Amino acid sequence: MTARHLCLLGDANSVHVQRWAREMMARGWRVSLVTARAQPIAGAEQIVLRPVRRSSDWLWRAGEARRALDALAPDIVHAHYVTSYGWLGARSGRHPLVMTAWGSDLLVTPRQSRLVRQLTGWTLRRADLVTGDSDELVAQARSYRPRAAVELVHWGVEMARFAPAPWAGKHGVGIVSLRSWEPNYHVGTIVDAVALLRREHPALPFTLHLLGGGPLEARLRAQVDALGLQAQVVFHGRVGDAEMQAAMATSKISVTVPASDATSVAMLESMACGLAVVASDLPANRQWLADAPFVAPGDAQALAQALAALAQDDARMRRLGEANRARIERDGRRDAQMDRMAALYRGLLARSRAGVQR
Repeated sequence: MTARHLCLLGDANSVHVQRWAREMMARGWRVSLVTARAQPIAGAEQIVLRPVRRSSDWLWRAGEARRALDALAPDIVHAHYVTSYGWLGARSGRHPLVMTAWGSDLLVTPRQSRLVRQLTGWTLRRADLVTGDSDELVAQARSYRPRAAVELVHWGVEMARFAPAPWAGKHGVGIVSLRSWEPNYHVGTIVDAVALLRREHPALPFTLHLLGGGPLEARLRAQVDALGLQAQVVFHGRVGDAEMQAAMATSKISVTVPASDATSVAMLESMACGLAVVASDLPANRQWLADAPFVAPGDAQALAQALAALAQDDARMRRLGEANRARIERDGRRDAQMDRMAALYRGLLARSRAGVQR
């Protein structure tokens, strides 16, 4: 039997798109990609669009994307990120068409103008299925009154790879940030909070591990130098899963304090590794974290106080980490989420073969 052909519209250089492609290939799907940001993914054919340098460029890639999809002739198209690749999928006219919202595409971008919001609604109404990874994101998608169902499907965690390290082997208080070095994620606020932590609790043996990488690297390095934190802050940059897990194996606390976010994969992976989490007070974070310290984005003083309270209470850190791991084991397994997504694909194809109209 010929494998069904799934074409992903998305950034091939995104670890999330790469994982999605590999998960679906592992489930017997033939996977291809149409992308504006290429990176090889073993086993997946790619057609690369002209580079996108500004948001308005997406408007002018529709014809190119349509021709690429016509050449690939997939059974199903899945666009990742509504206000870019979702637009390309909507303009292609191909069905079944799935769209996955990632966060800012519905929580931030449509607020830029009335026109952007109208385009977002037009795009979503061309989908045969919409997914989002948090209750807030699903509610936002439904607010546009799409014709299709909107389902909660999150990225999940690979449980075998992201597992707790022995707590007894963790010396001092390792603090890890896994978020990209971009303005939304307030990594500079974390650095400021660590400076306050060192000033107010000089005896605490802590190290801040900064992973993620991004355009603010020079600014963050200058900030660390100006604050005299060279001995407390380690810059790891953008690393793979193995290096990320190694950094978390030495840590007890994970910090994620964005201004806007849906369900953070980095947060789920931290939870799976049995870390206590300090998070910004956002609906998607509260959906996953029961007893975590929550702080306002950009509030370095509140963050420093939350870190100090945890760092001085090893039993609480361990208890929160164990509860986080248990929550991921119950609700956060990637294999379960990807099995569900594959079933949703099959349902769409079955309805398409039966001639069910949108």
